[in-house]
Amino acid sequence: MSELITNIGELMTQDSEHGTRRKAAVVLEGERIAWIGDAVHAPVADTVTDAQGRAVLPGWVDSHTHLIFAGDRTAEFEARMAGESYCAGGIAVSVNATRSASDYDLTRLGLGRVAEAVSQGTTYLETKTGYGLDVEHERRSARIASTVADEVTYLGAHLVPNGMDADAYTELVCTEMLEAVRPYVSWADVFCERGAFTAEQSRAVLAACRDAGLGLRVHGNQLGHGDGVKLAVEFGAASVDHVNFLTDDDVARLAQSWSGWDAAGNAGRGAGMRGTVATVLPACDLSTRAPLAPARRLLDAGVQLAMASNCNPGTSYTSSVAFCVTTAVLQMGLSVHEAVRAATYGGALALGRESGVDVDGKRAVGSLAVGHRADLHMLKAPSATHLAYRPGIPLTAAVWRAGMREV
Repeated sequence: MSELITNIGELMTQDSEHGTRRKAAVVLEGERIAWIGDAVHAPVADTVTDAQGRAVLPGWVDSHTHLIFAGDRTAEFEARMAGESYCAGGIAVSVNATRSASDYDLTRLGLGRVAEAVSQGTTYLETKTGYGLDVEHERRSARIASTVADEVTYLGAHLVPNGMDADAYTELVCTEMLEAVRPYVSWADVFCERGAFTAEQSRAVLAACRDAGLGLRVHGNQLGHGDGVKLAVEFGAASVDHVNFLTDDDVARLAQSWSGWDAAGNAGRGAGMRGTVATVLPACDLSTRAPLAPARRLLDAGVQLAMASNCNPGTSYTSSVAFCVTTAVLQMGLSVHEAVRAATYGGALALGRESGVDVDGKRAVGSLAVGHRADLHMLKAPSATHLAYRPGIPLTAAVWRAGMREV
């Protein structure tokens, strides 16, 4: 079956060939995009959806979430709003609640959070383990995550559990725990930060996970200046996330990592050496009252930028990527197009899903082009500018995920 979506007021493809089009149309065929062009030249399809002049974007690609958890950290949030500073130790509260929850409840809660995200335009998302922190519960979290999310990341190196020696726990993360989760994950992450894992421990985790064939990510430079960016670039990590505190050398390293990349690949057809994406998490910055990540500075330096929700129970309990986009425009100095790009194509780039057709059985996401996965987000507005122009207003009119209309 094919579906024609026509009379699109603004089609923001994030694809260099098609760009932003007016009075456009798209044809979906199964899970793929089959045609893009002017509405007046649209081919016949089995069904027709009239966009009535609304804007259509790629679905949000949320490349950083923590959805497999139980429990509540409202008290921690209230304390932070009263003036206490954020520290990594609050993760232990979620670990205890998650370990106590049944498989059924963790799956139900995870699926509910995915459904909430899809209802707001998210069509592809990553999620992490990290609230198990022992072999049994990390394996379980990875297994459940693989039934809930599109991409799963191993984050055994989230926090050293209470009562454990940090080096001994790091060794466990690199050996038995890694072996236990390996069938369910394609990525690995480490929280390289004070109160979490040192540079030396983070290096050991990244090396072990790389040798196990996993793609790499890093939580870095969130609470202060540190080695997260340096390690991420050194290991060729796909992304370094948070990046609130950056030196000039950090920015230069990230920019240099993209120097061999074919800039013509912005449409998802690039060649050359991929660099390390800087992923900003504005909802988390607001919730922790941290300085907003320097997104404008990173873009101006030539760094590829992603934006994600960081949905988690302690520091960013939201799955609204639209809220992140709004914040980026109103408070981080990005244009609407730059913010939407970071939350769509940038997220895909951070997950290695920005290009290719049927790569590993998966089509490219994050941009709208023929052959890409049919992930579309229609707004109740004539342009994407309304995401920032009308902050806080629910603007999702319809969502297609792999060609299936879900909203």
